[in-house]
Amino acid sequence: MQAMLLTRSFRETVRARARRDVKFRQALLVEAVQTLLDRNAEGGRTALRSCINATIGLEKLGKALGRSPKSLMRMFGPSGNPTAENLLGVIGILQEEAGVRLQVRAVADAA
Repeated sequence: MQAMLLTRSFRETVRARARRDVKFRQALLVEAVQTLLDRNAEGGRTALRSCINATIGLEKLGKALGRSPKSLMRMFGPSGNPTAENLLGVIGILQEEAGVRLQVRAVADAA
């Protein structure tokens, strides 16, 4: 039971910081997109879900996309599989919410 309270407190702490700190909001989104680009689909979905929950929320995002919040929950859940159209739509809205436009830049591989 204590872990549940700690998780809720942590989630609220992240949400509060995201609301007051634009750079933190942007970092959440950058981390999520970079995780997807690193071919970690499950981690990327989890990071996007965290970004959504900390910023816009499922209700507002659902309205912006014309999708139900339950559909978005499933889409970004552990076994979710969002289409490219849905994924790009979510990222576009999150960019607006964070006040940033992400750009892809090629970086030489360290290996």
